[in-house]
Amino acid sequence: MAFGTFDSDDEVMNEINMTPLVDVMLVLLIIFIVTIPVINHAVKIDLPRATNQPNEDKPQNINLSIDAEGKITWNNAPVADEAELEANIALAAQRQPQPELHLRADRSVRYERVAEVMAAAQRGGLGKIGFITEPRTQ
Repeated sequence: MAFGTFDSDDEVMNEINMTPLVDVMLVLLIIFIVTIPVINHAVKIDLPRATNQPNEDKPQNINLSIDAEGKITWNNAPVADEAELEANIALAAQRQPQPELHLRADRSVRYERVAEVMAAAQRGGLGKIGFITEPRTQ
């Protein structure tokens, strides 16, 4: 019997026997699984701990009120005229962080007066305007 031939026919066997190759691969796999946890090159270091919370400055809100006659109060202080209002708005717009303008208007005030105050705030550079309302009572 010759190597690589069949008994009945004299044809050459051209297939590789995979069983020994699989056995060798399984043995190598087991060796790697056992040895990898042993190889640990970590250095123990006691690192400092810190908190990561940004310090945010909360801007002061500006309370601007318009009463029924159309008179304006800036943080409970009466405003004499439009020039004083625009000066107050310009000073508030330069502060960092920029404050929010809380606008409180009487129910009977004309919308035209509220629109004038909002336009003055926009011209002055204030970007945040909030409207303060009261809930309905029934």
